[in-house]
Amino acid sequence: MTVLLALSLIFQEKAQTAGGDLMQEKRPLTAEEERVIIHRGTEMPFTGKFLKHKEKGTYTCRRCAAELYRSEHKFDSGCGWPAFDDEIAGAVKRKPDPDGHRIEIVCAACDGHLGHVFVGEGLTEKNLRHCVNSVSLDFIPAGSKKNAEAIFAAGCFWGVEHLMKQAPGVKTTQVGYAGGHLENPDYRSVCSGTTGHLEVIRVEFDETVTSFETLAKLFFEIHDFSQTDGQGPDIGEQYLSAIFYANDAQKAVAEKLVNQLKNMGHQVATSLRPAAKFWPAEDYHQNYYSKTGKAPYCHIRRKIF
Repeated sequence: MTVLLALSLIFQEKAQTAGGDLMQEKRPLTAEEERVIIHRGTEMPFTGKFLKHKEKGTYTCRRCAAELYRSEHKFDSGCGWPAFDDEIAGAVKRKPDPDGHRIEIVCAACDGHLGHVFVGEGLTEKNLRHCVNSVSLDFIPAGSKKNAEAIFAAGCFWGVEHLMKQAPGVKTTQVGYAGGHLENPDYRSVCSGTTGHLEVIRVEFDETVTSFETLAKLFFEIHDFSQTDGQGPDIGEQYLSAIFYANDAQKAVAEKLVNQLKNMGHQVATSLRPAAKFWPAEDYHQNYYSKTGKAPYCHIRRKIF
């Protein structure tokens, strides 16, 4: 136990360093954007370009391009700022506002100020309103994105997401469960070891910026793909290493990388599986390390390829 604790502390330090190397690039901002996004300002009501915007698509962070809201989340609240009654899972972080009364919302990827969140107003069935500054947002029209998805299993999904979500070209991440036989699994049932599910991360990425192969290489570099009974100190079938390929092209890339690793002398325990139904994990698992301020205990990046 003493050795594991010492290793854990080393891993945390290295993971923080590795995570820093993968941070999403922040865009240049105008003076007004900086006033709102960096210094927690507020644009004048009824002036924002997205207030009456009704086009179908995705609203993204102006500072780092992370995806925040879908067009179906948007509604007219009459408040003078764009309003959303939901968010893309894990994309928005909440924190107490310095005024001591409200709850501030920021981009989970870059900490850029978005606005405030209000509950209990009864404006929609979800009873939730994200009041967001237009200047904090960009927009991607439906059909114009060149995004793809990948699903990886590399042990505890907290650490995998922490490193994977910061890779260039990654738009959104969501942790969950895949590969089992039980419908609607939850964390407790998966941890029982009787459902067949693995802890996984679903990654949406921009193919004009990165590729499945680049992300698959990162996947291999941030965990011990040779371990056959789990990952690090986390033992159990839910922590096994696997790639759930979405098509023949992803399968071919995964097979190529596995063969490349074996030719380099590595033992590879990673299984390659056809894409299985993805079940999102509970909210408290999403962006766990961003929420807690902690660092991964068994995931670090080491250069292999």
